[in-house]
Amino acid sequence: MEITFQFDWAAAFGSIPHLLPGVPWTLLISFGGLAIGFFIGILFGLLRISPLRWLRWPAIVYVEVFRGTPILVQVLFIFYGLPQLLGSPINALTAGIAAIAVNSGAYISEIVRGGVQSIERGQREASLSLGLSRSQAFRYVIWPQAFRRMIPPLGNQGIISIKDTSLFSVIGVGELVRQGQIYIATTFTALEVYFMVALMYLVITWTLSILLRQLERRGLAGQ
Repeated sequence: MEITFQFDWAAAFGSIPHLLPGVPWTLLISFGGLAIGFFIGILFGLLRISPLRWLRWPAIVYVEVFRGTPILVQVLFIFYGLPQLLGSPINALTAGIAAIAVNSGAYISEIVRGGVQSIERGQREASLSLGLSRSQAFRYVIWPQAFRRMIPPLGNQGIISIKDTSLFSVIGVGELVRQGQIYIATTFTALEVYFMVALMYLVITWTLSILLRQLERRGLAGQ
């Protein structure tokens, strides 16, 4: 028996109004978590290159733990596990932002470490010879150059974190995938709806990629 299937474009485009409410949630979780993760990454990235072992080792443990475990497990632990320890519930939005923050922070810390260590030692020595303090040399000479080199990998991490939000439907966050699941439950158009969900993620990440390329060009022009 021959089975034929025809893609229902009307159903696909008809799902868009039902999926759009998930876009703000996706952006809020991803960019909110990335903003926090950026500061976490700077802190632990600098601790990673500290000459003091008692500062360096906690940063190493943090990075290895959160890079070595799936983000899905992390968000489930935050949403279901932490409330048992704290004695109070954590809402799904907070859990999603926290998971993106600690996960992206681990990866960003390595980006920061690599960026700072990529600057030639002579740059710092020349700054010190000109009378700058170590903190001034880092702030005005090392960091600006390192940050320009960090832009491409930071952008890549941003795209990864946006896509990671698709996993958070398991805790009930109303992002794109969750909205799609709710709509599919009443229409039974999984192929068309998930196609549109994927397309929306593609539009978001593609737009971010264009913005990052522009930022990267400006950074290179400023060198």
